[in-house]
Amino acid sequence: MGQGQQERVATSLAGAVSEEISASLASVDTELERRYPGDPGTRQPVHTVYVPGDAFTARTLRSWGDQALAALDEHAPDAASFAAVLGLEGRLAEDVYARVRAKLEREPVEDLRVDFEDGYGNRPDTEEDETAARAARLIAEAYGNGTAAPYMGIRMKCMEAAVRDRGIRTLDIFLTGLMEAGGLPDGLVLTLPKVTCPEQVTAMVRLLEAFEKARGLEPGRIGFEIQIETSQSILAADGTATVARMIQAAEGRATGLHYGTFDYSACLGVSAAHQASDHPAADHAKAVMQVAAAGTGVRVSDGSTNVLPVGPTEKVHDAWRLHYGLTRRALARAYYQGWDMHPGHLPTRYAAVFAFYREGFEQAAARLARYAGRAGGDIMDEPATAKALAGYLLRGLDCGALDIAEVARLTGLTRADLEGFAAPRRGDLTASVR
Repeated sequence: MGQGQQERVATSLAGAVSEEISASLASVDTELERRYPGDPGTRQPVHTVYVPGDAFTARTLRSWGDQALAALDEHAPDAASFAAVLGLEGRLAEDVYARVRAKLEREPVEDLRVDFEDGYGNRPDTEEDETAARAARLIAEAYGNGTAAPYMGIRMKCMEAAVRDRGIRTLDIFLTGLMEAGGLPDGLVLTLPKVTCPEQVTAMVRLLEAFEKARGLEPGRIGFEIQIETSQSILAADGTATVARMIQAAEGRATGLHYGTFDYSACLGVSAAHQASDHPAADHAKAVMQVAAAGTGVRVSDGSTNVLPVGPTEKVHDAWRLHYGLTRRALARAYYQGWDMHPGHLPTRYAAVFAFYREGFEQAAARLARYAGRAGGDIMDEPATAKALAGYLLRGLDCGALDIAEVARLTGLTRADLEGFAAPRRGDLTASVR
């Protein structure tokens, strides 16, 4: 065939064949769209801080930041001393230390949960009523005066029979208080703990539906996190993955799955000395959670460490190394959120997060720039990898590890461009690159 001559194209199937197949899969297409809408594209906090209801005050967020800064001043007063503890080197050490201090001054907590469950315990009803009402008032005031964390809410008591009524009443008081103070803030997050079966998730959905109807809210306005703290939440008696059924039982309201390190470990009989987020039992549970949540728009959060950075400097440094290592381990496994139990954990939370994004920033930016420009290179990336690269850069921007100017300089892309790559339309991930 001569150069430039048009290729002859021939087919054997009638057009009706494709139409029949499409018709037969129409219901499947609809179900896939419903079950797997993809990531919502909103900011995911790097951690969640739990504060007992009776300990929560208007100063809690600033107090945590001040205590974290004081810990740095006492135990790592400069970049070199902090880097020596964590194994950071060179320019990265200076950059991370400066960003950690700036973060603690500007936004020490990204997500705060006022706790009415294990951290609060069982109190007289009048006391819990008043504490729930106070939490609503303080959170409403914080959002009103600009001192709130990006995300705030409560962890109620669970749906087990012994505490169910108390949990429902606390949630009602809290949400009603927010409504009376002007409405539900955009950053509102609720956590339902110790879920063992999908029916408890369904009960939470019905509860929120009733509240929305009573207050004239848009249906589906209130979402919630599901806390995974029991073996039954991972594997049901019939051998199915309960957590996958829980996500569906939430009817689109589930926003996250949070791993509860110590309750889950104890449920499996792991001795106290070995209860940790890197235990094989924890890895199994989180892997099941991760696969169940993939594509659904539900985020997964790691748990916490109960080794607190308190006491003499040597003990603080040991606790910091442990927390830093666990956080870096979680990030490498795509668990981009975790729990922090003490203000002293904040320096190493942010150090681990910032180091994670800054170490890989230049390579990720270069790869995404090549992909966006369809340029060559030593790595041929697929659309799915471009999605992951853009998501990596966006998470780094959201938490303060990266600056938009440096990302734009190395990629030639705006934030809107990054969001387009990170949340492609359905079908784009399998489309060929031309």
